[in-house]
Amino acid sequence: MKPHIDPHPWKLTESVWNPEHQILSESLFALGNGRMGQRANNEEGFSGKTLQGSYIAGVYYPDKTKVGWWKNGYPEYFAKVLNAVNFTGFHIEIDGESLDLAKAKSVQAFHRELDMQHGLLRRTFSATLQNGHVVHVVAERFLSIVMDEVAAMQLTLSTNLPAQIVVRPFVDFNVVNADTNWDETFWAPQGQGSQDLTGFVYAKTKKLDFHVAAAMHTQCMDQQQTPIAGEAHNKEAYAETRFAFTSVAEQSYTVHKYVGVVSSLNADPAEVVQRAQRQAESAKEKGYSDLRQAQCDAWVAKWALADIQIDGDVSAQQGIRFNIFHLLQTFTGVDARLNIGPKGFTGEKYGGSTYWDTEAYCLPFYMASTAPRVAKNLLIYRYKQLGKAIENAEKLGFTDGAALYPMVTMNGEECHNEWEITFEEIHRNGAIAYGIYNYIRHTQDRGYLAEGGLEVLLAIARFWAQRVNWSDAHEKFVILGVTGPNEYENNVNNNYYTNFMAAWCLEYAAESAQWLAQEQPNAFAKIAAKILLEEDELETWEAIRENLYYPYSDEHQVYLQQDGFLDKELIPVKELDPAQRPINQKWSWDRILRSCYIKQADTLQGMFFFEDRTPLDVLKRHFDFYEPLTVHESSLSPCVHAVLASRLGYTQKAYDLYLRTARLDLDDYNNEVHQGLHVTAMGGTWMSVVYGFGGMKIVGEDLHFEPCLPQQWSLLSFHMRWRGALLQVRISPSALTIEHKDGPEITFYIEGKPHALTCCQTFKR
Repeated sequence: MKPHIDPHPWKLTESVWNPEHQILSESLFALGNGRMGQRANNEEGFSGKTLQGSYIAGVYYPDKTKVGWWKNGYPEYFAKVLNAVNFTGFHIEIDGESLDLAKAKSVQAFHRELDMQHGLLRRTFSATLQNGHVVHVVAERFLSIVMDEVAAMQLTLSTNLPAQIVVRPFVDFNVVNADTNWDETFWAPQGQGSQDLTGFVYAKTKKLDFHVAAAMHTQCMDQQQTPIAGEAHNKEAYAETRFAFTSVAEQSYTVHKYVGVVSSLNADPAEVVQRAQRQAESAKEKGYSDLRQAQCDAWVAKWALADIQIDGDVSAQQGIRFNIFHLLQTFTGVDARLNIGPKGFTGEKYGGSTYWDTEAYCLPFYMASTAPRVAKNLLIYRYKQLGKAIENAEKLGFTDGAALYPMVTMNGEECHNEWEITFEEIHRNGAIAYGIYNYIRHTQDRGYLAEGGLEVLLAIARFWAQRVNWSDAHEKFVILGVTGPNEYENNVNNNYYTNFMAAWCLEYAAESAQWLAQEQPNAFAKIAAKILLEEDELETWEAIRENLYYPYSDEHQVYLQQDGFLDKELIPVKELDPAQRPINQKWSWDRILRSCYIKQADTLQGMFFFEDRTPLDVLKRHFDFYEPLTVHESSLSPCVHAVLASRLGYTQKAYDLYLRTARLDLDDYNNEVHQGLHVTAMGGTWMSVVYGFGGMKIVGEDLHFEPCLPQQWSLLSFHMRWRGALLQVRISPSALTIEHKDGPEITFYIEGKPHALTCCQTFKR
């Protein structure tokens, strides 16, 4: 079962009704505004296969860990992305029959549309009911990015014959998570109420005491804009307004629903109901048209900076805008307590609000395509959780302020309980440090080292210094018992990527300490005193870095993914029976672990991060060796390989991998879109275009462009922020244009030659 999405440069459209596709479309057409989000559930409900889902950023539940055998160090809970109040619903009855597309006799003229340019979800259809009535419906809704605690809905309906119509817009806190360890409910109702055209529901989590309220204000009008009276009703955790009338054939009736959704993250628990009511009332006073126009204007302003234009390939164009749209609506940077979960607001799988994906794959997009504070808030998020990272390391036996950042977290505590991840996928520490490094070289905001960055780097370095041990056999330091980015290998020794990142972290932490000691000695002295840092500790780190072991094959002239990799039978992926793919759904875990197959870039991941340290011939040998063994069954895999393939001139390979990452969800490559989208991988899609085909790379401290346009494209255009400047890059098969649109003078390199631009100047080649 694959979704059927029509090609369009700015929209996702679905023009054929298939009830089996509904749960897929709920993910693909999902909405968010940074504060909250929801799957594209039908407003009128759906009794077929569905995942009803609304989510509030930062609100979660510590579901008790469920494992077959407890191990010391396991987290006590797994943080669930929490399904929250259903605030979009309308019960609709036509002469006593509920409108439900799963039960209708037939559905005609169906059209679902996500207008990504303006942040609007729209659905139109005609349904013939079992009682013979034909009802025509136009439903539109959005989550405001201007008033980010507000949602607005407009539903218009008409019937072919006169009928008794009942429309009941509601808010409902009788919700459950599809993903629970112990089949528990997570919410405790705290109250509800309704009066005239308004209603509210209010609940708190059974643990952690998050409070959430949703309030609505409703209106119903006939075709002449005459108001229709409504009756208020409520019961536990539920409130509705009931509009009942006799329709005139072929005349339209419109219902507006304005909702305020407020959590105790942003209001005192005693005030969440009143604040939600004020938000709903304020939205009603503005009116649907004005709210809608403000939404459109705000989204157009976002796109002015973040858009990527591709001419000549509508499938590629739709793919990249789809990815950018979900990145923009998942994280807006307004709150440093929030982050980017792997499913965003589109589903419940995985849990947690952040993985290493944020720093490794998402941060570059936000640095280049949004306001400067947005990316910085992602770093501040980690700094604020440094204390918890130190506690995580202490639980595993580390001392003296060593920090191990969690693989999965909401509040800084580790909440992932698969031993090969929790205990062994420690390379995540490297991504946190790399995020600081990447941010500073992109923005030149070295002051962040004094604001928290250096403390994070030093704590991570202390972890690596304790995690290594000396091997007499190798006469080197080694790192044992790890899982690299390739999760199809567990409990291995000397994973190249992990060792490489450990060495680099030790190097960068020492360099950063020395820079701050020289440039801001008072700030450095405070940090050194706070964490008891001595010069001989930096010297120890240097000794470890210079003597760390990396497995290497003289025969293949490549660094090995880990010790013993060549003991495997190296059968290329192309020789696998397609019926055996994806192997994570067809093979036992034992068989996967014994195979040579790679889930995602591992050895190549380090070369992707530090391309300026990897000569092209070295990169080519490693790509040619590892990519044929890679099944790309991680959403994070195709984007890295697309960038590297572009660098190597493997343009068709890069293009094929780009489509796989850009349309991973649109075409449901991994058969899992029903669970939600791969939001964090969407940052990698952006990199595959800008770093790959756009040829943007940072060599040392310098910005370079070496574009490599696919033959299918006649134009690639994108904006990017760079050290306070705003650039627009346009690439065609015969020309490269870089326009300096705002900010200070910058220098960039083309084919190794420097070029300086000041504001309003343009470079052309």
